[in-house]
Amino acid sequence: MGQAVCHRRTGRQATSAVAYTGTEPEADDPLLAFAPYLHPHPRSNSITPERQRRFVATLAATGIVTQAARSIGKSMEALYKLRAKPGAEGFAAAWDAALERGMQRLEDCALERALQGTPTPIVSGGKLLGTWNRPDNHLLRFLLQHRLPQRYAAQLAPGHPVYEAIRREVLEAQRAEGVAGEAAVFASLEAKLEKIRARHAAAREDGCAPD
Repeated sequence: MGQAVCHRRTGRQATSAVAYTGTEPEADDPLLAFAPYLHPHPRSNSITPERQRRFVATLAATGIVTQAARSIGKSMEALYKLRAKPGAEGFAAAWDAALERGMQRLEDCALERALQGTPTPIVSGGKLLGTWNRPDNHLLRFLLQHRLPQRYAAQLAPGHPVYEAIRREVLEAQRAEGVAGEAAVFASLEAKLEKIRARHAAAREDGCAPD
């Protein structure tokens, strides 16, 4: 993976992950060795194999599909239409792989920001005394939970706000229905929690942050 390079004028502006562009893959990178879609009757405005590889290379460097589309002067509609064509499977697979590489680069930028911090002004008496790099603990916690969920993911156990909120909901429902017994209450509670755990697990597998 190439080194991320900041293209913003000031460090403060560079705190956004999209301010960084990675190095594009070299010509011999396996990512660009895919079988491109070959137009049966190519025209001057066709998305040629060369343009397909340029799109994939830019996507790998930026992680932004719209920016990669602009790099070859094509619309998103045209690219998605090409992606769906029979014979474009190689292009589609390279597209997905490039996007994954680009997102990994953005995640690395976020981790760097979480650890090294962002320039934060030090003000006293209305005067700027300097800056200090303020770590982002919330971002760091999120990344740890995403990368190592088995170790850092929040546990829905007694005392956790979500656990207690669901417990109150179950108790109220049980009272309304006239159901007695602690075992019945906790059986219903566990059923609700299991659905939440399954949703969180599915979200992590899809690479999304759970609600």
